[in-house]
Amino acid sequence: MGRRPARCYRRIAGRAYTRTAKRVVKKAFIRGVPNPLVSQMDMGTSGKNYKYQVVLVSEGPVQVQHNALESCRITVNRVIEKEIGKESYHFQVRVYPHHVLRENAIITGAGADRLQTGMKHAFGRPKSRAARVKRGQTVFSIKTISKKNVESACKAFKKIRSKLPMKVSIQTREL
Repeated sequence: MGRRPARCYRRIAGRAYTRTAKRVVKKAFIRGVPNPLVSQMDMGTSGKNYKYQVVLVSEGPVQVQHNALESCRITVNRVIEKEIGKESYHFQVRVYPHHVLRENAIITGAGADRLQTGMKHAFGRPKSRAARVKRGQTVFSIKTISKKNVESACKAFKKIRSKLPMKVSIQTREL
């Protein structure tokens, strides 16, 4: 069975649910959480005096899976590095996938009633991770030196709009 689509996980419903056990405290913790795919949070050259900043801002509350964040990171970094060069930008992933996504796998077919408990113990097993993004929160940011590089940063952010499960806006700021 393949991965579930992002629409199963993108909505945020209140706070993150964790089961609480009265007698057995060990059952309240999620074990076997997969490692996040986001390998780097900062790329480019940091510490320079940058004049402009281009940010990608979320327009609604949503959960973004870690594989979508990594895909966006790779695409933006490749476009920026090709057009601007390695020395004149600083790219940051501003959210981290802390939230654990669980799946209660349900078996179908003959003899399936003997193999599972249905929704009786439906806590689920950890399958993925997600970053919880609020409305107006910055997801990615690029700092550049010149006004010409701002256009390249906007172009890179426009490329990744379809990879994210939310509506985003691109904003330019002077530092």
